[in-house]
This record gives sequence, structure tokens and C-alpha cells, in this order.
Amino acid sequence: MTSLIASQDLPHGSVTGVDGWAVGRQESGELFAVGRRCRHQRADLGRGSLDADGCLVCPWHGSRYDTTTGAMVDGPRGSLFVHLRIPLYSGAVKLFSKVLPLRSGRARRQGGAIVVD
Repeated sequence: MTSLIASQDLPHGSVTGVDGWAVGRQESGELFAVGRRCRHQRADLGRGSLDADGCLVCPWHGSRYDTTTGAMVDGPRGSLFVHLRIPLYSGAVKLFSKVLPLRSGRARRQGGAIVVD
């Protein structure tokens, strides 16, 4: 299945949700698509942001993901309503993500659209 988004709806340095994908455009213009649900508590990564290192940051607890591989770079900074680092818990979530990283898609420009397949 192919997902589409209008190119002008995805400015540099932004992320949006399209179907099951978190689709983004790095500041450099490079496109990416990874699975839309955080491995921690299934937050919508389409509502996430990109940090200075180009990682996708979960909007709920700050888990960071490599946008090329879908691997979790840094574990969550909290759980449920607690927003602080819990080292053993964060490490366990990060380990789970190594076993099951976010899926990676291919995002590319096609005319005035960005296509994910």
C-alpha cells in the first residue's frame, strides 16, 4: 500500500502522521518514514519532533529514534504520568526496541507529493 502527502505539507524539520507512518523531512531535506507508534507506550510519533541530532522524538516521554533504521537511540523519560528518567525501566524499553525496532519505509518525492512505500 502506498501513502501520499502533499510536499508543501511537510516543511524541513517537521514530522506528520500518514496512515501507519511517521513521515518527516530533516533540515537537510532528506525524507524518512518509520512506524508511527512508539515502542514505549504507543504514542503517535506522527506528532513527534526532530531534535538537533535529527532523531525523531516521541511527544509523550521523549524516546529518541534513528530515522534511518527505526532503532531507539535513547529510552523514555518517564512512564504514564511520571516525567522523569527511570534508568532500569528506560533501559528495558530500549532493549525491547533493539529486538523490535520501528519499521522503516521508503519516502520519496513524486511530482508534488511525498510517497511512502
